Amino acid sequence: MEHEDSVDGVLIAHKEAGWTSHDVVAKVRKILGESKVGHAGTLDPSATGVLPILVGRATRIAEYLMDWDKEYRAVLRLGETTDTQDASGQVLTKTDPCQVNEDMIHTVVTQFRGTQRQLPPMYSAVKVSGQPLYKAARAGKTIDRVERSVTIHELEVLAINGCDVTLRIVCSKGTYVRALCTDIGQALGVGGHLYALQRRRVGPLSIDEALTIDEIAGHLAMGTLRERFLSLDQLLSQLPTVVVNAEQAQRVVHGTPVSPVGISQLPASPHPVPVRLKNEAGQLLAIGTHDTQGLGPIKIRKVFSLSTH
Repeated sequence: MEHEDSVDGVLIAHKEAGWTSHDVVAKVRKILGESKVGHAGTLDPSATGVLPILVGRATRIAEYLMDWDKEYRAVLRLGETTDTQDASGQVLTKTDPCQVNEDMIHTVVTQFRGTQRQLPPMYSAVKVSGQPLYKAARAGKTIDRVERSVTIHELEVLAINGCDVTLRIVCSKGTYVRALCTDIGQALGVGGHLYALQRRRVGPLSIDEALTIDEIAGHLAMGTLRERFLSLDQLLSQLPTVVVNAEQAQRVVHGTPVSPVGISQLPASPHPVPVRLKNEAGQLLAIGTHDTQGLGPIKIRKVFSLSTH
């Protein structure tokens, strides 16, 4: 397989326990010999599962992937609270969870579906006054945080095994599963923490297609890694497409606004709508934004191709 400089796209990595998301990026960078490697959606070191790895020009579209919903399988351990809200922390309180029966668990879990207010954990990368909360937490400080609104699209109990409750969670970006487990444990009156976490899906990227670091290296050695990449066009498939003619394509790749045919068919929105701009051959040229209210031209935000043929 030729050098990976020419590859742009996303690899679906299967992060193993004990590695930070940055560790995975560094390992992929070393395997590919490619300097432009990033990730979308950090996973805690103890968590496993889907970590989208952005390679080459795909690093420029991270903002469009961040809005994707996520699916997790989590184990909530009832009866113990920890300072980190997960199993990596120090135990703060212990309560006998025997008073909690299965009916109570099912009843309380239903209350956490839909829009919820969450307080970001102290052990998190959320920044307050420019400093990540986890740095203050490690120094023994507690910082005032602002609650944020998140959406729990789906929440179901998959299994109850003693004090461990396995949950399936589909949620919006910015949701802390640790905070959710803490809140459920508190609502049940016995406390709880996130014991184990696996991310099963990020948007359309599923764990079924995820590759471990060893598998990525194996595919590279066999010359089959290129076909495991998702293209920029596939990743942006949720954005409306606008086709431009040859003359407009020249303008697009030089960052000049255009008003192509079909612009009026774009969905109405109170906010500027991001769109994919393609040439007549179907090649992705750029991402633009269109103000559907003002019906002005499409403004070019990111150019991907300087070739318009």
